[in-house]
Amino acid sequence: MGTLRGSHRRWAEPYRIKMVEPIRIPTRDQREAAILDAGYNTFLLRSEDVYIDLLTDSGTSAMSDRQWAALMVGDEAYAGSRSFYHLVDAVHEVYGYPELVPTHQGRGAENILSQILIKPGDVIPGNMYFTTTRWHQEKAGGSFADVIIDEAHDPASLHPFKGNVDLDKLRRIIAEVGAERIPYISLETNVNMAGGQPVSMANLTATYELCHEHGILVMLDATRALENAWFIQQREPGYARRSVAEILLEICSHSDGATVSSKKDNLVNIGGFLALRDPELARRARGLLVAYEGLHTYGGMSGRDMEALACGIREMIDGDDHVRARIGQVEYLGNLLIDAGVPIVLPIGGHGVYLNARAILPHLPQDDLPAQSLAAAIYLDSGVRAMERGVVSAGRDPATGENRHPRLELVRLTIPRRVYTQSHMEVTAESVASVCADADEIGGLAFTDEPEDLRFFLARFRPLPVPAKSTAEVSQRPLAEPHLIASGG
Repeated sequence: MGTLRGSHRRWAEPYRIKMVEPIRIPTRDQREAAILDAGYNTFLLRSEDVYIDLLTDSGTSAMSDRQWAALMVGDEAYAGSRSFYHLVDAVHEVYGYPELVPTHQGRGAENILSQILIKPGDVIPGNMYFTTTRWHQEKAGGSFADVIIDEAHDPASLHPFKGNVDLDKLRRIIAEVGAERIPYISLETNVNMAGGQPVSMANLTATYELCHEHGILVMLDATRALENAWFIQQREPGYARRSVAEILLEICSHSDGATVSSKKDNLVNIGGFLALRDPELARRARGLLVAYEGLHTYGGMSGRDMEALACGIREMIDGDDHVRARIGQVEYLGNLLIDAGVPIVLPIGGHGVYLNARAILPHLPQDDLPAQSLAAAIYLDSGVRAMERGVVSAGRDPATGENRHPRLELVRLTIPRRVYTQSHMEVTAESVASVCADADEIGGLAFTDEPEDLRFFLARFRPLPVPAKSTAEVSQRPLAEPHLIASGG
């Protein structure tokens, strides 16, 4: 009998499929009608008009048989639910925080944290902004200051930890505004807007020590800390033999608290929490929780939600097979696109593949919204729904009213956990490559309806004419040079 040759063996998903949801492929005419009705905003598409939904990994994962079973034992008591105490135990065991404030999702935790810690005029450093996080910080009277390393803004950089805090930038802000005006640093694990890029343990440790030296709290956005732990295991010296569970606990030990949207790592469709070490901060947070979310023993969740969440928290770190397969699928899609010559953010991130819309649509200025245009074009081609992460998501500067112009103009292909097969990834890659091959034919978009807050969710757009091509541009040219990838796993 022959043997398989080569240094790598094929791998398969560490689960069996016990239930399926039929999906349909809308026709081209149906897709054209749907995107027009949605104002060219993929957020406004109806899910029934979508074939492969890569809009987000938030709340879109498939729950396990154990989680579905846990729903049936949820305690729906208004006060003192035993399901809440099961959740407290799970968070303490896996994340290490003693104080738990449950919320309906991560956004609720961001709101409460901002209100209890931020005063008007405060500055909150962070390793790149996230949309809702910055919004809550600004609504509380603070302002965001980016302290991420410069490599994070370069989509071609192969730095293995592009989510790292630039400690010199952080020191300069402390010197400029004073530590007393910095209530905490907002430190995101696996930085979303940078392309799902992790933070190293060494950088987490150094940041924590610097902040505590100045009396500044460190608050994690630990929404995707499990994926960050995987990258530390794969890329950082000294961690290869450590389990992801051990590394996750160590990540959280270098912080004073965390906001978590449990709709990601924790494998549930709704839920989140604010976790803290200081009992006094937790007391203040619970006071707002009762006003905004619900009683302190359920927040915005039902008892069955909390049972499924407690189960999901333990399940995600029950061996490394789950996270290995989860990130492996993201890498599979990313490598298909690299092989097709499509410019993406490198290294491939943890929860999605990010297309470099600036490189794909160089004929569109940023104010013509190239990433939004590219996301709409991909949907038109195949029914694959992606998300813009560029100038539309960045919003307007509240002082000038002008568009913010982030260096990264991206389209995110976000992979739900345990939902799609590798064949879905192949169909997606073929569609993206096809769209990119005809990128010169894609025109920009302009706002027709622009909400004041978090505009990317509800804005509507109209198509702009395709810019005229010069003689040189008409000549055939390759889309992009293939990139090498240092994914470390």
